Amino acid sequence: MDVRLSEEQRRARDDVRAFCDEHITPFSEEWDRNHQFPRDAVRKMGERGYLGVFIPKEFGGVGADYITYTLICEEISRACGSCGVVLSVNNSLTGYPILKYGTQEQKTKFLTPMARGERLGCFAQTEPGSGSDAGSQTTVAKRRGDEYIISGTKRFITNGANAGTILLFASVDLAKRHKGLTAFLVDSRTKGFSVGKLEDKMGLWASDCAELVFDECAVPADNLLGKEGDGFKVAMDTLDGGRIGIGAQSIGIAQRAYDAALAHAKTKVIDDVPVGKHQHAQFALADMAMGLDACRLLVRKAAWLRQQGARVSKEAAMAKLFSSEFCMRTVTNAVQVMGLDGTLKGSIAERCFRDSKVLELYEGTSEIQRLVIAGQIYKELGIEGEKGRT
Repeated sequence: MDVRLSEEQRRARDDVRAFCDEHITPFSEEWDRNHQFPRDAVRKMGERGYLGVFIPKEFGGVGADYITYTLICEEISRACGSCGVVLSVNNSLTGYPILKYGTQEQKTKFLTPMARGERLGCFAQTEPGSGSDAGSQTTVAKRRGDEYIISGTKRFITNGANAGTILLFASVDLAKRHKGLTAFLVDSRTKGFSVGKLEDKMGLWASDCAELVFDECAVPADNLLGKEGDGFKVAMDTLDGGRIGIGAQSIGIAQRAYDAALAHAKTKVIDDVPVGKHQHAQFALADMAMGLDACRLLVRKAAWLRQQGARVSKEAAMAKLFSSEFCMRTVTNAVQVMGLDGTLKGSIAERCFRDSKVLELYEGTSEIQRLVIAGQIYKELGIEGEKGRT
């Protein structure tokens, strides 16, 4: 693939960078400090098309390619990690599956307002006792006439407290495990649905992470996304794209930490010597710059392949794994370069440090990514691996 950006892609990147300079970066520290969901900024992102980047124009999006989506996700995350995760969930974890698996009526009803930023979406799979193993979920959906009656609890759902549309995974037959998993589109105004506990997270304080409770929630059968039993396929395909988005988020946060460390190295003087003159700082900055380029190549390769319609489970897992772990190393090195200045509450390095750890955990931990990569390698070689072993 040609790693160079097209003129249209560069223009989109520059446009979102200017948007962030005006509407996000100046306020991100305040939002984070106050645990304040950035409603006005999210609304403006919707108006600019950032919440429906690859959604076709007929459904309220801008119809851009997947690489452009990663560029926008990176720039938004660079300005504010919380805004970045809001954007990523709306685009890749909710918008994409509706676009691919939804009916025309579902796209018009659910996708269009999401792409315009009029209603946010969320991806409700994780449960109190179920994370990466989708087959162990206990939320159930029982058919009753033209409805499904859904009961269960989801946990750690990003955008959950602010979403208007919930992509919910529930089982129509628990005995079938992942083969019984089914996807539903749930309007948050539906009777029987409520938002439970809001989690007090380590980082990303301006984005919500909520418990969602379904108590005999009656969902129209027309809101079934795909067919009964398609939920596992929908979830795994969706997570491939979500992991590319997390790779882009990781790059944005790492870039912000690198920028802060570089500025500190240039301006901070200790014993009449700029920090940047010390070899340990030079080595750290060199590793950061090299890693950022490597992450961008992995993320753009995965995005390009997804744009071509290829299956990208291995490439998406590689992009997510490498970029998230690199981001964690980068923010750690940024704090090291900045010394005690980097530990001060509210500083860029401190906020990036708190924001970065979750990147290695959500949408599949680093261990899960390694299993996915190894599984795909074995599949290519015709070798059956030991599933579930870490």
